[in-house]
Amino acid sequence: MRAARFSSMLRQMPSRYLPFADAASAGLPLGRLLRLSLFQVTVGMALALTVGTLNRVMIVELGVAAWLVALMVALPVLVAPARAFTGFRSDTHRSAFGWRRVPYIWTGTLVQFFGLAIMPFALLVLSGLGSVPVPSFVGQAAAALAFLMTGIGLQTAQTAGLALATDLATEETRPRVVALMYVMLLLGMVGSGLAFGVLLADFTPKILIQVVQGAAMVTLILNAIALWKQEARDPARAAALRSTPKPVFMDSWKRFISQGRARRFLWATGLGTAAFNMQDVVLEPYGGEILGLSVSATSSLTALLAGGALIGYILSGRSLARGIDPLRLAGYGAVLGLPAFSAVIFAAPMGASWLFRLGAFGIGFSGGLFAVGTLLAAMRLEEGRFVGMALGAWGAVQALAAGLSMFIGGALRDTVSTLATEGALGTALAMPLTGYSAVYHLEMLLLFVTLVAIGPLVGRRNATPLTPRKFGLADLPG
Repeated sequence: MRAARFSSMLRQMPSRYLPFADAASAGLPLGRLLRLSLFQVTVGMALALTVGTLNRVMIVELGVAAWLVALMVALPVLVAPARAFTGFRSDTHRSAFGWRRVPYIWTGTLVQFFGLAIMPFALLVLSGLGSVPVPSFVGQAAAALAFLMTGIGLQTAQTAGLALATDLATEETRPRVVALMYVMLLLGMVGSGLAFGVLLADFTPKILIQVVQGAAMVTLILNAIALWKQEARDPARAAALRSTPKPVFMDSWKRFISQGRARRFLWATGLGTAAFNMQDVVLEPYGGEILGLSVSATSSLTALLAGGALIGYILSGRSLARGIDPLRLAGYGAVLGLPAFSAVIFAAPMGASWLFRLGAFGIGFSGGLFAVGTLLAAMRLEEGRFVGMALGAWGAVQALAAGLSMFIGGALRDTVSTLATEGALGTALAMPLTGYSAVYHLEMLLLFVTLVAIGPLVGRRNATPLTPRKFGLADLPG
């Protein structure tokens, strides 16, 4: 009796007490939406594994040269420009069942599975721990193939998956759906990162194989669950497409990019993404070398960044649902990034570690606002047939900007620090702090340029307020 009463109370609970409950709609119930978002969890898991966990394992436990590790991790960035083509193909795919997105999500899943499945063996061969001696180029080629396949797979699945979410969501619920997708990506990264850390605490080659191949199986299972009965079969669409000429990618791309608004938006996305990601490789070293923080203290910075981003995603969803222009929201993110970076810069001369942590939280929060705002704006660039291509272009620019900016940030810090400590910049700047400060000042400059680029895209008035349908726990399936 008490259980039934408690269940009744839960179902009557207003949607405001359940985050993202109002992201659902009649055509996309909450259970189905949460199931679809699982593909973002697997993307986050792959990113945490390749960029974070394996980065450290390759250098420390396997003794692989740092430059080679950086090259392997950067390989997926090389295929990022293909996201626009992938999105276009999912827009125009001709399936006998009338599917558009599902074939590309599943193909990306299988490619990602293949890359993760061979990755641990490739890394062991690369480090010279293989049971059969082979030339060094064999290990390098195998590791490159593993990272490349993983990157191609996750980018293909993510591009088509976001396009499918756009297709299924209504205009009213789309802002909350976008925010939910980002939250699931973040949860996938943080949760899997913690799990990988625990599982690899007592490192052995056997455990490495088990963990990475386990991640491959989890990817396959979760994405299969995510795709089940999401895109309805539409034979009528397939029949209609057979009677129409097949669109050409270059023609569609030229029409899309010829719009001044689209070009300016992609520039703003790239500049803003570079501004928020350039500090990724120097944040923890800054805390350790300049502020003297312990390893555990600098490791907690990842949690601060993630926590700030999570709050930013949730707040973005609520603000967008109330009708704020997504590009205005992205602009707010860029503006709030300025004091966040300033806090990090001034933490060293003030000797204030609390200010450094506050700055790290602010970077995550403002970056979350910018990311969600630009993603929803990308969804609205091509309202209709070629939304996949628009999302692919946004993803390609974002991935390229993030990869290049992290490389530039590390190189700039090393170059400026070397010049400063050698006295080439004068006695006043002859300190290690100078290299880190140069990176953060450059990021602030990029944020100002981002605001210049994004300003003309923001409407003079806010978008028409959206009034999403109330959706409570009573609408949950079952």
